[in-house]
Parts: sequence; structure tokens; C-alpha cells
Amino acid sequence: MATSLLRQLVNDARELVRVNSRGRGTPASFWVRQVTSDGYKVLVLHRLRERMRRYRIPLGNHVLRRMTTVLYGMEIGSAVTLGDGVSFVHTLGMVLGGDAQVGARVRFMGNVTVGTAKDNGYPRIEDDVVIGAGARVLGPVRVGKGAVIGANAVVLHDVPPGAVVTGVPGVARAPKGSPAFSTPPADP
Repeated sequence: MATSLLRQLVNDARELVRVNSRGRGTPASFWVRQVTSDGYKVLVLHRLRERMRRYRIPLGNHVLRRMTTVLYGMEIGSAVTLGDGVSFVHTLGMVLGGDAQVGARVRFMGNVTVGTAKDNGYPRIEDDVVIGAGARVLGPVRVGKGAVIGANAVVLHDVPPGAVVTGVPGVARAPKGSPAFSTPPADP
């Protein structure tokens, strides 16, 4: 059963407040701050676009896509799916392409590209991932739950849950105090 638009937007706002407040300030102040942020407005426009496509409203999707690009400097492909409480800290220069799937509570810092490098598929990003400023996640890769992609990292291979990825090309490392794991070697 499809979630109503209003219920979806309230769920998004609740998740953003829950994740970002961490006991600081009043819930009301965080609620206002989240729903007035550019990132939340982009999320609202994307939810509206989803409804326009579902109900086949002519030009609705296209007009809202252009609004997102012109007003917020962000490009989100028509087939991209976003989970509850996705957070866009800085919207300028963001690109989410193709049919990328983004889980709940994923946090994008800014100037991030999630797309394809060789038209061979799009990323699947699981819940509670943080993607640093300038990072690129390219190709049919899966980023595991709770992973952290460092600033300017280029992810070309699957990332295990909880990993920290840095570098070009990105190398996944286990967080401190966790057992180590290995990543595939970089393509030559």
C-alpha cells in the first residue's frame, strides 16, 4: 500500500529530527530547522516528483526536476529511490543518477556524485551511511549499512557494512576496534 505524501513527509522530518538533534536543543527547534532547510525542500520536491510519475501527471515530473536543479543546484534522476530521512547537508553540486537506490537516514555532505562510470549500473546505498563532501560512488556497487565514505573518495567496489572508505580509488577499512576485512584491488 502506498504511503500518503503527507505521511511520507512527516516521516522524513521525524527521521531528520531524530538523527540530527542528539539531545541538543528542543525538539521543536530541530523540527523547524529541518523542515526549513534546503535539503528537506529537495526531499519534498523529490517526493512530489514520485507522485507525479505514479499518477502520470503530464510535465509535473519534468517541471519539479528543473526546479530542483535551478533552485538548489542538485540533479536527481527520475528513477532514483530515496529512503526515509535522507539528509542533504549541502545541496549544491549533488548528482544522484539513473536508478540509484538510497536507504533510510543516509547523509550526503555536498558535491557528491552517485551514478555510473561505464553505463553498467547504479549504486545501492544501504541505511545509515554518511557520504563526505566531493565523494563519488560509481557503478553497480553496494555500500553497506553504517559505512562512512570519506571526503573526495571514489568508490568503485562494494563497501562492507560499517567500513570507512578513503582515497582514490577508495579503500575500505574496518573501523577502529573491529576485525579487519579486505577490499578488491583497484582496476588497473
